[in-house]
Amino acid sequence: MDAAGQATAAQMPSSATVTPLNLPLQRPIPYMVVSPTLSSPIQPLLDFRDSDIKFNLGELMSNLRDTRHEGWVLAAYPDPKTSRPLIGAGFSLDVSARDHPQSDPLNPNQFLEPSSAQLWQAAGLDGIRLQSILDQYDEDLAKWKKRNFQRKVRQHALEPQLTEAEATQLLRISTIQAVHNARAYCRGFDQFTGYQQMALSQLVFQMGVNLEEFTHFLGAINNDPEYRDASLLPGETESDAQHWKNVQSMLIQSDWARRYSTRAISVIAMFDAEYANDPASAERKVRAQVHPYRHHRRRAATLKSASAKHKKSTSRTHES
Repeated sequence: MDAAGQATAAQMPSSATVTPLNLPLQRPIPYMVVSPTLSSPIQPLLDFRDSDIKFNLGELMSNLRDTRHEGWVLAAYPDPKTSRPLIGAGFSLDVSARDHPQSDPLNPNQFLEPSSAQLWQAAGLDGIRLQSILDQYDEDLAKWKKRNFQRKVRQHALEPQLTEAEATQLLRISTIQAVHNARAYCRGFDQFTGYQQMALSQLVFQMGVNLEEFTHFLGAINNDPEYRDASLLPGETESDAQHWKNVQSMLIQSDWARRYSTRAISVIAMFDAEYANDPASAERKVRAQVHPYRHHRRRAATLKSASAKHKKSTSRTHES
């Protein structure tokens, strides 16, 4: 998850701590919250089977662990935007269980958003250890401040707090949650190709509940009439190729695609119905339509140009 991202239950147990969407859990975490009974909403994640999806879960996990995406850090580190603690492939360590009602009456699947503590335990990790990692994170953040903390992450200078196997288990349960919620976002998820299922699951993993804001994309992928291909004539039926091209266009036009172009191109391309036949061609088509933001580069070039002009002007003054 980017830093900014990770990874929703419509009905939470009465003992769960429920806060507004995206708000972190206030520390310290009571032990009763760290060690909930593994029943609903956790059980659907534990019941997951590889045969439930058409793609290889390990392949998606590998994409999410890749340094081009959220990275892979075996110690708690600060989210670049919020400074909240993350670990592994961007797993949020202090998020409360959240309510995420299903607003689509045609979709029987419910969202699942358990707390960080519940997911931690579902991954087979000890709740007391989670509290210890959070306490250490608070001490380190106070001592190093966000900037120095992030420098240590880049320099790989943090002492590991999880093993590779433990971080992988945490990533696996988070990825399964993303798959579960992908079904809740899309009625036809089970009819998608494997790559299309993987693309939507990756979007959910990276954006979490923020995917709700992509109303045009969700409308198009769910075949809602008001979001069909605008080039179609009244009464004209949308072909499968036109449908997926329209779905892709909704993402291509988004701020997300321009801001995170490298990641976006690989995800958007997978929605192409012919992606499996020629992945490289599918990515080239998307890359030609995505125009990344270059504000920082232009600004840097402007500053460099201004500096050069200043030096040249100063040199002429001295010569005269």
